[in-house]
Amino acid sequence: MRHATGRGARLAGLDLARYLALAGMVFVNFKQAMHPALQEPGWLLSFFHFLEGKASATFVVLAGLGLVLATRSLEPATARLWTLRRALFLLVAGGMNLLIFPADIIHYYAVYFVLAIAWLQAGARALLAGMAAVAVLSAWALLQLDYSQGWDWASLSYQGLWEPAGFARNLLFNGFHPVLPWFAFFLCGMLLARQPLAEPRVQWTLVAAGGVMVGAACAVSALAVQSEWAPWLATGPMPPGPAYLLMGLGCASIAIGACLRLADRWPAGPWRGLLPAGRMTLTLYLAHILIGMGLLEALGALDGSRSLREVAVAAALYVIIASLAAWAWSKKVAQGPVEWVMRRLTALD
Repeated sequence: MRHATGRGARLAGLDLARYLALAGMVFVNFKQAMHPALQEPGWLLSFFHFLEGKASATFVVLAGLGLVLATRSLEPATARLWTLRRALFLLVAGGMNLLIFPADIIHYYAVYFVLAIAWLQAGARALLAGMAAVAVLSAWALLQLDYSQGWDWASLSYQGLWEPAGFARNLLFNGFHPVLPWFAFFLCGMLLARQPLAEPRVQWTLVAAGGVMVGAACAVSALAVQSEWAPWLATGPMPPGPAYLLMGLGCASIAIGACLRLADRWPAGPWRGLLPAGRMTLTLYLAHILIGMGLLEALGALDGSRSLREVAVAAALYVIIASLAAWAWSKKVAQGPVEWVMRRLTALD
């Protein structure tokens, strides 16, 4: 059988990984919005806990990867201007979304894009150094600063978010996806974009390296579970300690490597029906808040009275309907509506 290789299979694999990351984020965000009172222990709760912080980390890695792929053929000055325009669009879209959904990730993306301008022409060593610097600075900040400042953990609300100091603190240090350490995920994506991702050797290396990182993160967390360092060395995203950073990088590497391998080995598989949704994740991300959560609110499902099983059903229904809608839309237009608007508003010509 002749396998698809090169740029086509690579992009298909990345679209599939992007789709899976979005689906995971939908499950996590619906759980946060519906805040089910009944969260009985079991495989479903473990599934949600696993997704928390890992799906969004993969999403950010893919964003960094996509930025490099989109700008690599541009002149440096043009690439910087293009990136800055995209960042401005994301800042406006994310800021508006933040008014509705406190865990919005898009306005963080805007900052990642601005910071990434300094690394657009950087090589692998510089990107690795940047990742290490972000990780070290983040660990130092967790030890020196009050991570709980501003948070009401019972309601997951953030006091002073719309004040300058509170907004900056949330954005840089203790928000849902703060620059420290989340920008390391973005730099990781930029690093991956400089690798020959179409080669099976690289794909398997991503899977293997990701497995090692996940194993190391679990080991560190297990060793610290009875110590005073347990909260800082957990694999959950809040607080985002070193073990979480390893876990997020590992899961992203496994997901991307596996999706690239699947696209190469099974190029005509039924998974290709998911690719349109993977190409319009910005549209579907905003829609799962504006439409998905809006409908749940209209149905009275955001009052905390629903079970975790109902959260899973609601999230699964959204993912299925969104996938079908994206597939139907792609028959007429290649890009999602928000992606189309962003492209038109940020075009350089």
